[in-house]
This record gives sequence, C-alpha cells and structure tokens, in this order.
Amino acid sequence: MSAAHIKILNADWAAIAVVIFGATAFSISQGLTYPLISLILTARDVPPGIIGLNGACFAAGLALATLLVGPITTVLRGHRLIVAGLLGVSVSLAILASSDALWVWFVARFILGFCASIIFMISEAWLNTACPDHLRGRVSGLYGAGICAGFAAGPMAIPLFGTDDGFAFALLAVYIAFVAFASIIICRKATTEPEAATSGMFLQFVFRAPMLVCMVLAFGFADIAAISGMPIYFTELGYSPAFAAMSVTMMALPTAIAQPLVGYLLDKVSRPLIAVITALVAGLGFLIVPLLESETALLVNFAIIGSASVALYTTALTLLGERYSGGMLVAGSAAFALAYSVGSAGGSTTFGVAMQAFSPAAAPLTVGCVTLAFGAAFAIVSLRKGT
Repeated sequence: MSAAHIKILNADWAAIAVVIFGATAFSISQGLTYPLISLILTARDVPPGIIGLNGACFAAGLALATLLVGPITTVLRGHRLIVAGLLGVSVSLAILASSDALWVWFVARFILGFCASIIFMISEAWLNTACPDHLRGRVSGLYGAGICAGFAAGPMAIPLFGTDDGFAFALLAVYIAFVAFASIIICRKATTEPEAATSGMFLQFVFRAPMLVCMVLAFGFADIAAISGMPIYFTELGYSPAFAAMSVTMMALPTAIAQPLVGYLLDKVSRPLIAVITALVAGLGFLIVPLLESETALLVNFAIIGSASVALYTTALTLLGERYSGGMLVAGSAAFALAYSVGSAGGSTTFGVAMQAFSPAAAPLTVGCVTLAFGAAFAIVSLRKGT
C-alpha cells in the first residue's frame, strides 16, 4: 500500500549485509561473463548475430522473472529467494565451465538472467524493508557502490584467468556458491523479511509511481548509451581502443566511490531535488562531449556522467523505500528491472541511430538532450507537488 510506512528504529544490518554481498557477488559475475562470453564465442567463430541472440537469452530470463514476481514471492520468500538466485547463478556458471555446446550456453544464459532478476528484485525490496528512513539514502548508496564496484572488478579477472578454457567460470561458480552459503548463516540473525507481491501489484505500482519508473528508465537510457555507445564514438574519432576501454573503467570506478556520498546527500537534502540535479548533470555531461579534445578532460567528464546517471537509480531506490512498503516494494523493484531494460534498449538504439544517420557528435548530443528532458520533467513534477 502506498505511503504506508512501517517505521523501524534500528537497521537490520544482517539483512543489509546479505543484500549488499549478494548483489555485489552477482555484479562481479556479470562484469566477467558479459565480455568473457562474447570473447570466447568470437574465438570459436560464432557469428555476431548468434552472439547477440545469446545475450538476448539473458534479457528473456530477466523479463520472465519480472512477470512472474507475484507467484515466485508467494511460493518462496525472503532470504530463501536470494540464496536460491545465487545458487542458480552458480549452477549456470558451472554449466558454462563444463560444456562447449552452443545450445547449452543459451540455456545457461537464460538461467543466469532469470536468477539475476530474482536477486535484484528481492534484494532491493529487502534493503528498504530492513532500513530506517533516516539511513535509507546512505544504505542505498552503499548498495549502489557495491554493484558498481562489482561490475568494474569483473572484467579485471579476464587477464588473470584467460579465455582459453572454463576456469574463470568455474572459479566464479565456486565463489558465488560460497556467498550463498555465507548468506544462509548471516540470515539467521536477520530480524526482517520482504513481503510477497500479490497479483496486480506490478501494474498498480506503475500507475501510482510513474516518475519513479521514469527515473530508472532515464538511468538505463544514459547508462547503457555511455557504456556501449561511447567507446564506439571514441574509436570513430580516431582514439585508440585502449582509450575507449579506459573510458568504461573511468565510468565504473569513480561511480562506485561517489554513490556513498550521493546516499549521504539523500539523507540530508530533498531527494527529488537530487534526482533533478543528477539528471541535469548527466545530460549536460553528454552535451559537452563533442567540445572536449583532451583525453584527461574526456575521462573526467565520463566519470561525472557515470556518477550522475547511477545516482538517479540510487535516488529512485531511496524514494521507493520512503514512499512504499510491504509487497509494493517487491512490485516496485520488478517495475524498476523492466524500466531499466526498456531504458537501456532505448539508449543504445538512440545512440547508434543518431551516429549512423547524422555524425558521431550527434550521438552524445541526442542522448544529452533526452536526459535533460527527463530532468526537466522531474523538476516540473516536483514543483507541482511542492517536494
């Protein structure tokens, strides 16, 4: 039920630890598997179209879990779902490590996406259930920092373990299984539990909180445009592949460092105001990209874009916990997952179309204008509500 606050005086730190460790572990696996699967399949002369379809299986798993969030949380609730999701990730990684059959990799990628969606939906709902409002921003910032750091750390394992065999997948499967086992132990001290989402809550949340959904959509739009599109933009302009890759790293690492600061601000100043400011900063960051020539200036600007865009999600997650409770938290997390998928698809498509139809500079300019439009919409809604 909207705006029904269940006040807790003390944070459930055991639950918060399980959520952050679990989400960070999964983000490490994603940071590794996204590039590693593409590299391995490319080395096996698998056509790019087939590699893309393999990635689509992950998205299909995400979507199915989102649509089934109600029945899933009714059958199995609380920490058991997070542990089950981690174990599912571990199993899918073990499958990737032990088989070379392409169709098996499609199945494993689908399982990975399905379990990923479960982990994030339940984690975010539990995080808000376990956290008092006066700490909500800072805890959300730590959660965002863990995920960003995980995504940044994953690719670093590829040079260490190589791409010739399934050793990286196998080692990661063992690590995820260990996190699941540790979660079981830590959960014994938890005093809270996320509630199940009943039938119809998903659509109910979307209609009640369209701006929160749009905030996550804006984050997905800007985030994926930067991660997938900007490296192509840099290579088109003659920058080295090493610099293009460094731009993604410079987006991830400073972003992880910045999120706790964003979380602190969310607990001290107007949360809707933070959403407006971060959207405007991200949009302006894209707009000035064509004006910058120095590699150092570009990397600094890219770090600002990344920090601002992810701050949109941190803010949305904080506002979700402030305004909703019970099963609506799970429904909201599911809506966030779907909004991110739609936004990321829109961001990558818009970037590519603008670059192909006009010029390389048109791509960041278009993304910047769209992101600024989101920020303006947030500002108008906030002023009307007086928040």
